[in-house]
Amino acid sequence: MLPVYKPFCKAHNEFLYLQRVVFQWYPPNMNKDLTTFAVILAGGSGTRFWPLSRETYPKQLLKIFGDQTLIQATLSRIAPLIPADQIYIVTNPQQEEQIRFQLQAPSPGFITEPIGRNTAAAIGLAAMTLSKKDPNGIMVVLSADHFIRDERVLLEQLRLGREIASQGYLVTIGAKPTRPETAYGYIQTGEALPDFQGAERAARSGFARSDAGGDGIESVALRPPHRVVRFFEKPDREKASLYLQSKDFYWNTGMFIWKIATILEEINRFMPALAKGLKTISEQGAETIKEVYSHLPSISIDYGILEKSDKLAVIPAEMGWEDVGSWNALDEILPKNEAGNILIGNVVNVGCNNSIIYANSRVIAAVGLDDIVVADTDDATLICSKGKAQEVKQVVEILKTKKGEEHRVHRTVIRPWGSYTVLEEGLGYKLKRIMVHPKSRLSLQSHTKRSEHWVVVAGTARVTCGESVYTIGANQSTFVPMGVKHRLENPMDEPLQIIEVQCGGYLGEDDIARYADDFGRAAPAASGITGPVGAVKKVM
Repeated sequence: MLPVYKPFCKAHNEFLYLQRVVFQWYPPNMNKDLTTFAVILAGGSGTRFWPLSRETYPKQLLKIFGDQTLIQATLSRIAPLIPADQIYIVTNPQQEEQIRFQLQAPSPGFITEPIGRNTAAAIGLAAMTLSKKDPNGIMVVLSADHFIRDERVLLEQLRLGREIASQGYLVTIGAKPTRPETAYGYIQTGEALPDFQGAERAARSGFARSDAGGDGIESVALRPPHRVVRFFEKPDREKASLYLQSKDFYWNTGMFIWKIATILEEINRFMPALAKGLKTISEQGAETIKEVYSHLPSISIDYGILEKSDKLAVIPAEMGWEDVGSWNALDEILPKNEAGNILIGNVVNVGCNNSIIYANSRVIAAVGLDDIVVADTDDATLICSKGKAQEVKQVVEILKTKKGEEHRVHRTVIRPWGSYTVLEEGLGYKLKRIMVHPKSRLSLQSHTKRSEHWVVVAGTARVTCGESVYTIGANQSTFVPMGVKHRLENPMDEPLQIIEVQCGGYLGEDDIARYADDFGRAAPAASGITGPVGAVKKVM
């Protein structure tokens, strides 16, 4: 028996109790022959959360609630069950860099898609890659942009799902509906899985009040696992109301648990074209992934596999789950004032009701708005009715045709060394404000199509330009010619602020060659699997 704890505060109480439950009943990897991996899908562009979400800085990188970004919260909630070196993030090359900046060591692994081909291909690539490590392992699939109010329930579902999956089931997690939601898919449950001892044990052991400890933590109640009758796509409101009244319907959370071997068998069974492409990538190496991957079928795992398989099981539970898919999701997550408004930032509210208003640096004055979403950033403002919030993605598609940058990047871009803000851009020039953290520096780099003028406005800069290394202070400037290796460094304990003027025929961020970098970016980044086929990138 573990010792009885006598915690001195409620928060410490819950932490110690979580430790006891996790390690007493379900120690991590208690079966050493059955490794449990977590695969976090983080390649989405979050178009329905524009303008806060951008192509290179999607919603999973945003702090929408709390002090953590969505992807940081995802890793934190599964940390009690799955070690960091068994967590892998599936994303694209553009987002991988930003995700790495946010996640602290020990860093997860990265499985990089050269192009997005929906969830069946992403999950198939991850399964094929991880099968090289342990073909009999368990694979937990999660999304990087979910909110879960009661994380204890999720942990219990994952532990139970691991046991069910070890018997050859494809396990999905269902969330009990709380409203007639038309933006979510639904799962209809069938008969309970017969004679499943693991479910009974999990129900007894899951976060129940300890007689010895007497610490008052409420038990977590899970319904026993059931077979899946069928999946239902996003319904209209009438059908959603019927699903809500029924006890047999649950929201499809898009979280899954299965054996790696089982999902690969089902891919081979129901999606032979995907299986053939993955086999080619596995056999011919990383050099083929870009070409092969672009020809893989673009279909969701639900359509491609789950709606056809006869091995499905669902674990239903109440955990306060929300898919942070659009601005309307904030209604279910963030607190409201007495008029039903969610007001974020510098907002002046006069007589608004049931509205979501997000202000950035500018004042937003809203008068008499009802059921409206307003979201303001430095370079774009969204105004829409709540009922049309799902259609914001159409705005992004229109912006893409205009060949601007508002759908792709923010004016302020976060980097590991600091940030830069585009102040103005015109024909042949771009004006930036650059902030460098204390004791940090940019990469040693060069540009083939532009020169740069730097003016220090605050702090002291150490500059490498060609063979010269020198310092300049506030109200001093320097010039970096086109093609010359250079580096900007902040040697002081205060932030460095400079104004950079770029001049040239092409001013894109991809006009850069890195020769040395403190953040692992000097070597050219290859899309897909690096090293031997089936390996993943581990970046510290």
